[in-house]
Amino acid sequence: MGLGRTLRAASLALIACGARAGSSSPDPAREAVGHVSAAPDSAAGLAAWHQVYSVLTSPRCINCHTATGYPQQGDDRHRHFANVVRGPEGKGVPALQCVTCHQESNADSTGVPGGRGWHLAPLSMKWQDAGDRVLPSAEVCRAITDQSKNHGLDGPALVKHHEEEPLVRWAFQPGHGIDGTPRTLPPLTHDDFVAATRTWVDAGMPCPPGR
Repeated sequence: MGLGRTLRAASLALIACGARAGSSSPDPAREAVGHVSAAPDSAAGLAAWHQVYSVLTSPRCINCHTATGYPQQGDDRHRHFANVVRGPEGKGVPALQCVTCHQESNADSTGVPGGRGWHLAPLSMKWQDAGDRVLPSAEVCRAITDQSKNHGLDGPALVKHHEEEPLVRWAFQPGHGIDGTPRTLPPLTHDDFVAATRTWVDAGMPCPPGR
């Protein structure tokens, strides 16, 4: 009898202990529902913007984001050979359209770069001034966030543009020049560029002070 009472008491104690342990263990589902990721702060957003700016103003991008009536070539950003001109839609002129030479992929045998829909960026998206000087970070930031200049792209659309646009992607796989040497790459990988753009957008697209 005494032994039976002792065993029953021990069983009840174990059950109670297990119940207490279960009630104190975390509930992953409940925690997931209650957890909200904090948006990057302005400082993180500005740091990410400076990374984005370093890509936008690299030769692979800025050579087609000119402030002039023609594209540029090379790391020294010299004028495109054969007197190629912008044309009314940034695609050249009837006698010499961009796609006449620039096909949908790089032609490394001739050194001609290629990507779908090859064209110049609109003048509203120029990253340099008429004297070929790179525009300050603040000025480029204001332009790229101005939907009256950027074809109506909001923050998520800018991320999508940087992630999917064929000519943006080309900059990170630019092929070889006519002498067979690889073209210089932007300072970030494409994945890092998209991640920096997303961080900047999530932080509210802050722009640095200045003109």
